Amino acid sequence: MFFNFGFNFGYGVLIVFIILVFTSLRILREYERGVIFMLGRFHKVKGPGLIIVIPGIQQMVRMDLRTLVLDVPSQDVISRDNVSVKVNAVVYFRVVDPDKAVIQAADYFAATSQLAQTTLRSVGGQTDLDDLLSQRDRLNAKIQEIIDQQTEPWGIKVMLVELTNIDLPQDMQRAIAARLERALPPKLHVHYPPELIRDADSVADALPRAWRGSVERDRALSLWALTSLDPDDELVGIPEELRQRCTE
Repeated sequence: MFFNFGFNFGYGVLIVFIILVFTSLRILREYERGVIFMLGRFHKVKGPGLIIVIPGIQQMVRMDLRTLVLDVPSQDVISRDNVSVKVNAVVYFRVVDPDKAVIQAADYFAATSQLAQTTLRSVGGQTDLDDLLSQRDRLNAKIQEIIDQQTEPWGIKVMLVELTNIDLPQDMQRAIAARLERALPPKLHVHYPPELIRDADSVADALPRAWRGSVERDRALSLWALTSLDPDDELVGIPEELRQRCTE
């Protein structure tokens, strides 16, 4: 009887031991690490491959070391010259110290997102609109440096920051378009040979009545004149402003 009891007890212990061995085994992929805590205290970082976590004594937090993409929501930024714009950005980062990412930050992804939004507004507020539109590479590097320094205690490495979109107000877009138009060379007025000018009245009479005195009439006459030129004819172009001054 005692032999049977001892045999059954040993058999039960063996079964429990086998179950504990199988439940303590963990498999981590190449891009994963396991942060091990023993009785609530940090023990070590394990992986990749097959590792052992003692049930009831050790706990594991699985961490992904691959590059993560953070889409920074559109931020309302007031530039240094008091222009309101909306700026979007994308941040590429990865975990390089899994233990710090677990211990130092409750949610490192959310913390990095909030920090990126704050930094984007801060850097944009210290920059003029012209630099914001033309110096994107410099701003990307500056934002990346600031975020990388702030997230280093969390075990985060910021690899790249890209400003994806800068939305200007409609009135500012019109103002920039007007400024670019003023910077362009003056318009040219084409003077046609005298014989073509004499025939222009008869051509104008043949145009639809609704076109007379309109832009379409001027375009039609210009097209007719250009198609009527001989290869040896010459056209002379002068600035429109100069022609108006001469005809006044």
